[in-house]
Amino acid sequence: MNQMLRKIPPVHELLNHPSIQSYMDNHQLISDVVKEHIQSVLESIRQEIQLQKISFQNRDELTNYIVNQSVLSIQQFQSPNIRPVINATGTVLHTNLGRARLPESAVKKVLEVAENYSTLEYDHEKGTRGSRHDLVEDYIKELTGAESAIVVNNNAASVYMVLSAFAKSKETIVSRGELVEIGGSFRVSSIMEESGAILKEIGTTNKTHPYDYEQAINDQTAMLMKVHTSNFHMLGFTKQVSREELVTLGKEHQLMVYEDLGSGMLYDLTSWGIGSEPTIQDVISSGIDLVSFSGDKLLGGPQVGVIAGKKKYIDQLKKHQLARVLRVDKLSYAALEETFKTYFYNRVTVDNPTIRDIVKTKEEILQQVNEVLHTINSNESSLVLKGEELLSQVGGGTLPEVQLESYGISIMHHKHSAEKIHKVLRQMNPPMITRIEHEKVILDFRTISPHDSKVVLQHLEELTKTLSM
Repeated sequence: MNQMLRKIPPVHELLNHPSIQSYMDNHQLISDVVKEHIQSVLESIRQEIQLQKISFQNRDELTNYIVNQSVLSIQQFQSPNIRPVINATGTVLHTNLGRARLPESAVKKVLEVAENYSTLEYDHEKGTRGSRHDLVEDYIKELTGAESAIVVNNNAASVYMVLSAFAKSKETIVSRGELVEIGGSFRVSSIMEESGAILKEIGTTNKTHPYDYEQAINDQTAMLMKVHTSNFHMLGFTKQVSREELVTLGKEHQLMVYEDLGSGMLYDLTSWGIGSEPTIQDVISSGIDLVSFSGDKLLGGPQVGVIAGKKKYIDQLKKHQLARVLRVDKLSYAALEETFKTYFYNRVTVDNPTIRDIVKTKEEILQQVNEVLHTINSNESSLVLKGEELLSQVGGGTLPEVQLESYGISIMHHKHSAEKIHKVLRQMNPPMITRIEHEKVILDFRTISPHDSKVVLQHLEELTKTLSM
């Protein structure tokens, strides 16, 4: 072991190795960066030698191994951490995979704005300073019926800002059945605590009545808050107070009524028989003072939080110090504007990938599946591929009770497990993310775009070769 350790070349010798030098020249790397990777690899190799996990016949073999591992370490460091994937899970708004995909027009607009100076805060008609708050406000007002609106960097920020601005050091009344956790252990109650608002819980987990609010209102009450339970569904012996009832109660006691809608649906999916989620328009028309919702869920746009409602309250939010802390950058505004246009010009089921994939029919999906199966079956393959009827989900903490009928392809291999197939597909370029059901790898084509079918075919061919080795 000690003899092997003494054969490890010094760092300066490895830096001058032809393979290392060639890689540095081709990728224009400075020696300090490469040196750090070599040192890290050497430390790992020393440990493996001491634990007798690896051994080498001679110094040249050891040196070549170190060089190869060093180049591999640098390559892994250079590869992007955020990269495109093929989403074959069937979950349309997959939080781990970035939730909503942007409309093509939004992607082009983001690139255009990123490459050029822009009118982010400049009124080109008047030649004076403008406000970023005005960039998409007219779209929101027109589409929702709200008097005014402001955009912040996500919906948790929306909740934080509203509570901080209007309920700091005062009580906000919320039903216990609506104290949701929105994901990643972020809870509405925790956000309220951080904002300085005092949480006043009423009712029980499954039942809250109007009189619960009435009895809780006092001189310290600043707001009646409703949190739409968009990420779970409660059945059975339940009772909730409607937003219309809260609006009436708020007017009687001159209290603000605010609803955190969460997922934020502009397009009525119930017309397709999908779910029972209220639209933003429904909430605004109820007379509520403020409503907030996400941009990257059912809206199908970038990660933002939108606060819409009565102008007198939105004006206060625009002047609040948090408006600068939580403001949105030019790229998000560019993407959001183009996303709103897909609704404004009535092209949402065609141009908005989120809505398009949610309302995609079984027949459309089946046609895509059959085309792939026909192409694969015409070639020799050791894979066992079969068309399957499946159930997809919307995801992203939205429409938890909804299952979407779908089609896909199951993959099996006579020698290798589903977990092995799942892993191999995940390690391809681009990675293909699948799910496993009943010891079979499932490709759900609801979330595989037609233009991705060619990549799926290539991956299946590559999978056949890899598993036959």
